[in-house]
Amino acid sequence: MKLTRQKHAKKNMGFYKNNFHFREPFQVLLDGTFCQAALRNKIQIREQLPGYLDGATQLCTTRCVLKELESLGKALYGAKLIAQRFQVRNCSHHKDPVSGSVCLLSMIEEGNPHHFFIATQDQDLANKVKKKAGVPLLFIIQNTMVLDKPSPKSLAFVQKLQMNQLVPEHQKQSIVQLKENEGLSKQEGEKRRKRKRAGGPNPLSCLKKKKKKTQEGQEPSAEKKKRRKRKRNR
Repeated sequence: MKLTRQKHAKKNMGFYKNNFHFREPFQVLLDGTFCQAALRNKIQIREQLPGYLDGATQLCTTRCVLKELESLGKALYGAKLIAQRFQVRNCSHHKDPVSGSVCLLSMIEEGNPHHFFIATQDQDLANKVKKKAGVPLLFIIQNTMVLDKPSPKSLAFVQKLQMNQLVPEHQKQSIVQLKENEGLSKQEGEKRRKRKRAGGPNPLSCLKKKKKKTQEGQEPSAEKKKRRKRKRNR
């Protein structure tokens, strides 16, 4: 079972590396629910996660997540101690802290430019993460960490990318300009305007018709036969 889970993780990591340019060290944003689940299931995140992702990792969180854990009191005191050991990434909520889920969603806006992983047990947050392309999702199930398979949104994005449907507008204009400079656009236009020329006459219709034998043509042959008969009679 462990080998199968590791095989799936390697396959999913390959997808994100090849299509969304994820590189080591992998930055993993954790919320309070994930830290609490790790504490409950006795999972050593810092030691186990690099081996599971097959690469160096940077565990991080945000001030909003820490504020949320503080507000929840003793029930999540252990999760707060775990989260405080991680690096704190700057968010845009310095003056007005928001909930941990809202904060983490704001960190992956605009195409997830910092290549964050999201580690959470919050199902609502997980569903919102799946609606964004290129955001790996981590969760804990049956005492183990699991990297979720690529979402349909990520698969659709990659498919469009492969079909060259996501070429930026400025690149499209530069391509058109290059074609004009090289004279390719005119050649393409001329090729489109050319029509198929009418084909030549049917070669079978050009065959010479056989001439009918005329009576005049038959008479000499008849006379020749008569002459032959006369010579034999003599």
